[in-house]
Amino acid sequence: MSSQNRTGSRRKTITTISSLAIAGALVLTGCSPEVEKGWMPTERGTTSNTDRIMDLWVNSWIAALVVGTITWGLIIWCLIAYRRRKGTVGFPRQTSFNLPLEVFYLTIPIFMVLVFFYFTDRDQQAIDDRSQPADVVVDVRGKQWAWDFNYKSGDVIQEDVHEAGVQAHLTGNTIDKEQLPTLYLPVNKSVDLELNARDVIHSFWVPAFLQKRDMIPGKTNYIRFTPTKEGTYDGKCAELCGEYHSEMLFRVKVVSESEFQAHMDQLKAEGNTGLLGVEYDRNPNLNENK
Repeated sequence: MSSQNRTGSRRKTITTISSLAIAGALVLTGCSPEVEKGWMPTERGTTSNTDRIMDLWVNSWIAALVVGTITWGLIIWCLIAYRRRKGTVGFPRQTSFNLPLEVFYLTIPIFMVLVFFYFTDRDQQAIDDRSQPADVVVDVRGKQWAWDFNYKSGDVIQEDVHEAGVQAHLTGNTIDKEQLPTLYLPVNKSVDLELNARDVIHSFWVPAFLQKRDMIPGKTNYIRFTPTKEGTYDGKCAELCGEYHSEMLFRVKVVSESEFQAHMDQLKAEGNTGLLGVEYDRNPNLNENK
């Protein structure tokens, strides 16, 4: 191949790569804030845990990017530096040893894994810490295909009250979110969610809170956090649970303590006192109530 042809080929490659880079940049400029942040919350500090979770996630990807860049750089360097030269005859030397380099390649990955494990375990312990009693305890019960919320009496709630949710109905039109089951939580009060399932496995997920946990029949799981920003947040079941899984939606309203108490009083006035317990659980294999 002549030098002129090689020059033209290189120019064509550079032009192609540049065009792809420009096209990618233009695509990213049209992304929504959710896409730009990788579907992470657009605001920090929604709960006491979101900043910690977000920082762990972002820093993990930064570390992975650095490691990947170094690894691919070394691979490409080896391909270029040790490629077969023009006029080379026979095979290159197939074995080579460098003890310091091999020790380096062994110890550095182990060190990186241990560091990553430390920060992950540290954050996991802090997020799941339930050593202190929560201000508000809510027994959340998932069912095909809605949610029941049992507000247990305690420091903030004076009497057990409940709210039974009904299934959302998707018709292809805009959903009336006011009809969805709604979990009320007071701002700046620690919350313990006791997660239970009435029939099959479900999963409690509020994307803005960055926490998701399975709900398994016969087993109680927990989520502990403190909501720190008032607002209304969408929630959904994140575990395929049957025909109408996509309609198992709910909302979370984080409100002032006075508004929260007003809602508790409203539930009491409507006769929703007491808790909706295991007597409403169902064995899906028998298709009958227990």
